Amino acid sequence: MSISGRVPLLLLLGLLPVVLRPDGSTVWLWVLVVAVLLALDLLLAPSAKSLAVSRRPIGTVRMGYDTESVLLVENTGRRQVRGVVRDAWQPSAGAVDNRHRIRLSPGDRVLLTTTLTPRRRGDLQALGVTTRLRGPLGLCARQRTLAVPGTVRSLPPFESRKHLPSRLARLRELDGRAAIRVRGQGTEFDSLREYVRGDDVRSIDWRASARNRNVVVRTWQPERDRRVVLVLDTSRTSAGRVEDVPRLDSAMDAALLLAALAARAGDRVDFVAGDRRVRARLRSAGARDVAANLQDTMADLEPVIAEADWSALAGAVTQFGRQRALVVLLTPLEPAAVEEGLLPVLPSLTRHHRVVLASVRDPELERLAASRGTIDEVYDAAAAEQAMVRRRHTAELLRTVGLDVVDADAERLPPALADHYLSLKANGLL
Repeated sequence: MSISGRVPLLLLLGLLPVVLRPDGSTVWLWVLVVAVLLALDLLLAPSAKSLAVSRRPIGTVRMGYDTESVLLVENTGRRQVRGVVRDAWQPSAGAVDNRHRIRLSPGDRVLLTTTLTPRRRGDLQALGVTTRLRGPLGLCARQRTLAVPGTVRSLPPFESRKHLPSRLARLRELDGRAAIRVRGQGTEFDSLREYVRGDDVRSIDWRASARNRNVVVRTWQPERDRRVVLVLDTSRTSAGRVEDVPRLDSAMDAALLLAALAARAGDRVDFVAGDRRVRARLRSAGARDVAANLQDTMADLEPVIAEADWSALAGAVTQFGRQRALVVLLTPLEPAAVEEGLLPVLPSLTRHHRVVLASVRDPELERLAASRGTIDEVYDAAAAEQAMVRRRHTAELLRTVGLDVVDADAERLPPALADHYLSLKANGLL
């Protein structure tokens, strides 16, 4: 049961008889009148059980974008009902205007729509539907909370998809460039041409040479359909926020752009995420909807306050197959974590694969290093310079063991990683 704002007003109205007859019995008499009216109104109020409530499936939505939760409410009783229906969700679902006034005759039904704007990834749950049906006097209402299950799956927002058209144009230009043909490499036959000094004698086509005055060699088109393995670090270092966005979310954005681009190029994209153990795994065969599948796989991932076990993650990469691949490690370039955890397992990866490390850089370090107006700012600048020097040293150390390092802020990391992928593909380095 709940009471409305009319009850306090009705009690205040009792000041008039108290003023006219200032006696304690007058006060209690007025309170008794109000109580009787409340009981009568509650008795005449329709039962909350007369409403049948169901919810339509919602599906998925990208984080930060709007979707709708739709309730079907039907009056199964014999009396008209008036009141309020509240569609309650957990706070991170971002429910807006979720209180709906209803007035239903017997047998009537209505659709109630609540706008949801998820503010975090994952499966966000409905907490229940509360119905409050008023009595004829509007003093009180019968209230009941129903468990009406509902789930909206909030996916990574994939803001970097705005860079995809320009990279696809470069990819089409790359695929159509006739000059990209490497002699003696690849497995797909391209054409015949005259032998020149320095050609591999194994490429000589003796049958074609017998029909010509000169020696003829075969040329081969480099293999372009390769395998790309994305390794997402969900350890403690990914929990840090850069410009109020978790590093993990920024790394997801870069992974989605690269996956969409590689899939369009015909490459097979595999994905593994983990920290001290593997949290998610996805095997793809170059499907065009790989980005959608990857978004769904990433939706539930959250940072874990633990160190990454790179031996386990490297083993997960090996389980995808021994074929040479482009392995992209999406992990912060934190000197201590890299040197103690990642560096010892890199030889096993670089021996079989082309490895790239993609890291989200914090632009606040550069801002602190450039600001030296006061004594405190000078100390901050010195600390920022020291941090940047350590990062540069770690990046150079990784390059000496055969890694490519792509270090950029959250906004520029996705296109920078995509450009690096296109550069490797153009030079036949995958």
